[in-house]
Amino acid sequence: MRAVVQRCREARVTVGNRVVGEIGRGLCVLLGVAATDTEEDAVYLADKTAHLRIFPDAEGKMNLSLLDLKTARRAGEGPAADVLVVSQFTLYGDCR
Repeated sequence: MRAVVQRCREARVTVGNRVVGEIGRGLCVLLGVAATDTEEDAVYLADKTAHLRIFPDAEGKMNLSLLDLKTARRAGEGPAADVLVVSQFTLYGDCR
């Protein structure tokens, strides 16, 4: 599996003129899956992505993960955070 992970204020996927997925603050993940990838690979990548400390804390340091934001939100202490996963088979493209 290959993933490009990017923090976003908002993200959306449009097919034709129709929005088929959108989020506010969170992560936009472009995901490429190979025929040889396993369920264990998917679990590992999901866990790794959820724990990436790429969101700023109260002091502006990149010290919070998506899970930290979700926990704070459930406690009523922060903004919502979501994930938009977009299939991107071109991540396995060979340009040679």
